[in-house]
Parts: sequence; C-alpha cells; structure tokens
Amino acid sequence: MNRRMLTLLAALVPVVALLGLGTVVQVPFVALGPGPTFNTLGQVDGKQVVDIEGTELDPTSGNLNMTTVSVRDGLNVFEAFGFWLSGRYGLVPREEVYPADRSRDEVRQENAADFAQSEESAELAALHYLGEPVALVITDVAEDGPSHDLLHVDDRIVSVNGTAVRTTGDVQRAVADLAPGTTATIVVDRGGQQVAVPVTLGARPGHADKGYLGITPTERPEVPFTVDFNLAEVGGPSAGLMFTLAVIDKLSPGELSGGRFVAGTGTIDSDGKVGPIGGIPYKMIAAREAGATTFLVPAKNCDEARQRVPDGLRLVRVDDLNGAVGALDALNSGADAPSC
Repeated sequence: MNRRMLTLLAALVPVVALLGLGTVVQVPFVALGPGPTFNTLGQVDGKQVVDIEGTELDPTSGNLNMTTVSVRDGLNVFEAFGFWLSGRYGLVPREEVYPADRSRDEVRQENAADFAQSEESAELAALHYLGEPVALVITDVAEDGPSHDLLHVDDRIVSVNGTAVRTTGDVQRAVADLAPGTTATIVVDRGGQQVAVPVTLGARPGHADKGYLGITPTERPEVPFTVDFNLAEVGGPSAGLMFTLAVIDKLSPGELSGGRFVAGTGTIDSDGKVGPIGGIPYKMIAAREAGATTFLVPAKNCDEARQRVPDGLRLVRVDDLNGAVGALDALNSGADAPSC
C-alpha cells in the first residue's frame, strides 16, 4: 500500500469516527494476510493431499507445506485500519484482487482454473524429473497454419530439426529459434512409424521474427498409476512447486524434507521452471507460525522475501525443480544451499 493511500486512510479514521460512520463506511481496499498451509505429504479431511494409486510408494516423513494468502474483503474504515496496524496484513486496492470488469465468481473460476493447471504441471514436471514416460501428442492443427495437412492430430512429436523434444516448452523454444520461412523437419510417431515431415514455418502471431508451426502439443502421462490432488477451496497457481516435490518424494527413495518442516511456494511448468508468486510476506508468516524452519522461495521473489523474514525461518532460493531438489539434498547432508 503506497504512502498516499495510507495518509488518506489515516485521515479518514477520525472523520468517520466523529460522524459515527466507522462501522458503516467501506473502504476500496482488501486486506491480505497469512492463509492456511497444507502438508502435501499429509492428509486433509481424511484424504491424501497428493494421492498416488497403482504403484508402490516410498515412505515419507516431515513436511512439505504449500502456503496460501487470505483475503479479507468488505472492510469498513476501522477494520482496514486495524489490519494495517497489526503488521500481519497489508492493504491493497480492491481492484487488484477483484478487477472491476470481472465478478467475484469469475475471479474464483479463474483462480480455480489456475490451480487445476498447477496440478497438471506439477504431475508432468515430477514425471519428467523421474524419467517416467510422457507422450508429446498433437491435439490440434490450425486450419490456416503452416502445418495444415502435414501434421495430424494424435501424431507424437519426437524431434524438431534433429533436436529431441519432451515437453511443450521444448517444442515452442525449438521452433521460436528458427526464422519464419525456414523449413523445419518435424519427426513424429504416426501409428507406430516414425515419419519425418518438412514444414515451412510461418511467423508467430505477435512475434514476426519467430517461427510458428500452428499446432497444439499436449503432454500425456503414460504411467501405470494415477496422481490426484485433494485440496478444495484453494485457488491460484502457486502450489505447483510443493505439489511437484510431494510427487517426487512419494515415488523415489529417500526423504526430500529430511524429516524437517519445509514449506514453500512457487509456480511450476512441465519443464520444471519455478516462477514467482504474490503475497510472499504473508506466506512466510503462515509457514513460520505452522512450524516451518525452511522456506523455498522462487528466485524472483527473493528481494521481497528478504525484507520481511520471520525469525527462525531459513530462506532457500529456487530457480527450477532440479535446484529445489538439490537444495533439499544439500540441507539433508549438512551442506550449504542457495540462499536469498
């Protein structure tokens, strides 16, 4: 919350108090603060948060907690001022959380969609890390795109111009590195036969200097087990990293947490890249109050996190999934881990 807004709110309090309106007048702010944390290795309402069926699981212990931010809306002047004075909450303009052009239900639906995407990405990132089979399948070919009549739905992409690809990100990067007009050789598995298909690339919409295939590749796990996530009423993409670590911990020898209480946050994509999130000061407070001693921080959140570290909480900087696992392994062996 900027200084001008704070000054305005502080000036408003005595005015509304004098008029007896402090509990009636609502302010155009919401309060952000510590939300619930969930151990991704544990249970909620009798169900495993990360439930894997159909294969033998490795024993786990300790905590790998995902963290959340609580949002308090509909605040009157006194409530808003009280949250600000508490030091545990921050005030932000309401439109940053609930934009004027979208209803609360629409915002909830968007958050739920982001959460579902984080679950899917977490499973894929973990499977790639563990070397489990994941098929890269074409699920759509644009009718007006350069691949029309050349590549087909259900083709499995093997390589682009001789470079093996495993993820949608691999395909996007390989194609984007080529100039429009370049003929790229796309090797696909079609009905059990590998076929080399030359495609003259178009220009990516909005990026005239980058190559474009006009296809939608999708990653599909091909494993004999299922991975389900059982957290209701939680939204947004920031659980991705901790979900991924839980899947890896349950499917591989050893214990990532080392029996300790580790918490963290961060988005993840199927390539294993960890992205920044919002509300990290409040997530750190929630983690420490729950008992965490180590907190995994997306690298791009480190500057903000350093400014408000709760006592007793060690910050570990994370750029990607390999780095996150490596940092936890280092801590378990008594070695140094990257810090914010």
